[in-house]
Amino acid sequence: MTATGGPEVLVAQEVPAPEPKAGEVLVRTEAVPVLFPETMVRSGAFPAPLPLPLVFGTQAVGTVTDIGAGVDAALIGQRVLVAKDDFGTYAEQVCAPATSAVPIPAGLSSEEAAAVSMSGSVALPLLKAANLTGTETVLIEAAATGIGGYLTQLAKEAGAARVIATAGGPDKAGQAREFGADVVIDHLDPQWPQRVRETLDGATLDVVFDSIGGESALAVLDLMTPLSGRMLSYGFLSGAPAQVSAMDLIMRGLTLIGCSGPQWLAGVAQARGAALERAATGTLTPLIDRVLPLEQAARAHRLVADRATRGTIVLRPGH
Repeated sequence: MTATGGPEVLVAQEVPAPEPKAGEVLVRTEAVPVLFPETMVRSGAFPAPLPLPLVFGTQAVGTVTDIGAGVDAALIGQRVLVAKDDFGTYAEQVCAPATSAVPIPAGLSSEEAAAVSMSGSVALPLLKAANLTGTETVLIEAAATGIGGYLTQLAKEAGAARVIATAGGPDKAGQAREFGADVVIDHLDPQWPQRVRETLDGATLDVVFDSIGGESALAVLDLMTPLSGRMLSYGFLSGAPAQVSAMDLIMRGLTLIGCSGPQWLAGVAQARGAALERAATGTLTPLIDRVLPLEQAARAHRLVADRATRGTIVLRPGH
């Protein structure tokens, strides 16, 4: 990453091979997921963790080839998912904390593991935080891809009685239905909250998984069940978090659960193994849009920015 800006700031370059420090593993990279929060860092919406230029990326899947001091030698030769807070995974070789290494179950390809790692491990804590009872109507925004796609796959197992979903366009709407949504509404329509109201026909939403944020969140509050309704806010695809005040919630008797911060992220990290295991056993379908060469990282970011994906883009180093 040479600067903040458009996808073109991601440039393939040769850099010195990394060497593992104490507590680190060296991984020969096989698959790198392109994650939506990364696009926010690249654009400058989120701060970069280190001075620029830097090797980009936060997660990678590959085989451990070396270890630093204090790391169990049994990790050498294992296929793992690793994560880094200080970036560095868009590369043929990656050094990462050994504590972040999660074994990849047998039967799960590196590309599948990369695709499910972040979004799947967010969906599981979201469903736990929602505390569904088996009788409730839920709204899942952006339900065809990413976190929303995994939420839709798992919602009824987790206790949703009825799943209303939003998706952008007919293709993604069809995918959300395949994942288990009972009704899908096109959120490209600026009046989509009104379409939800018409679908409810007098009923209310018990749980809302809000990934769109912005002004639409306030409109959705009026569709929720007073006293027990809860909105889980975890994204802002609109470009801004939910524009909801404390008074908006108080006057409607609703709860907003903020799904962010260090404790939340620690729970997401703990869920990575469970997400990978579910993908390996078939109870969670990995959503891969396409696999591109690592050198095409800029193209991958452009596709994500254009909302032209139906799953995670995975980058494959050529070695």
